[in-house]
Amino acid sequence: MAKFNVTIFTLFPDMFMGILGESLLGKALEKDIWSLKIVNIRDYATDKHNTVDDTPYGGGHGMVMKPDVIGKAIDENCDVENTKFYFMSPRGKVFHQKKVVEVLGNTNIAILCGRYEGVDQRVIDEYKMEELSIGNYVLTGGELPAMVILDTCVRCLPDVVGDEKSLIEDSFGGAGKSDYDDLLEYPLYTKPAKWRGRGIPEVLMSGHHKNIEDWKLKKAREITEERRG
Repeated sequence: MAKFNVTIFTLFPDMFMGILGESLLGKALEKDIWSLKIVNIRDYATDKHNTVDDTPYGGGHGMVMKPDVIGKAIDENCDVENTKFYFMSPRGKVFHQKKVVEVLGNTNIAILCGRYEGVDQRVIDEYKMEELSIGNYVLTGGELPAMVILDTCVRCLPDVVGDEKSLIEDSFGGAGKSDYDDLLEYPLYTKPAKWRGRGIPEVLMSGHHKNIEDWKLKKAREITEERRG
């Protein structure tokens, strides 16, 4: 699998490395399993005030990020013809685990993080950006959603998670096809075997692998029906 290359366009570049540079994602960066380039959109402003936004045509509240500034930032940092563009937006399609496979099918992706009232529609149209949302609510900007998308995707790259088989039994089935696709994860237990009067399901102590696997799948289906049915 080719290296997964990511370019982020943002007004707040310092927000990213605190999360994406730590833990498994940070170790994967060090191993060159994926790459991350963070571009400060404000660096491409064209006036002495470094203006990146202006009032909306047709009136309305708030400010809109300027297409000329964003376009310059993108053109100078991306191979536009060979990059898949995403725009973090509450009006986008809600992100889900199956979308991870689609995103990871691209070698080069770029994510635009909006601020203020939004981004000039012409930018979205020019770069054929796919709009993505992480839920039906509004945040102050696209940075946190971008980090959520990247965390979800990078953990599914080969050699990022130590035990890749654990991804298969994740909620929603990780990034591959398995019996756990679209299911929530089953309950988990560890030592001690007794805690505050609570024990462990006997089947998990039995050593009978087939029965254990059947129990896990049964519980995953029950929890999914209860919470997502």
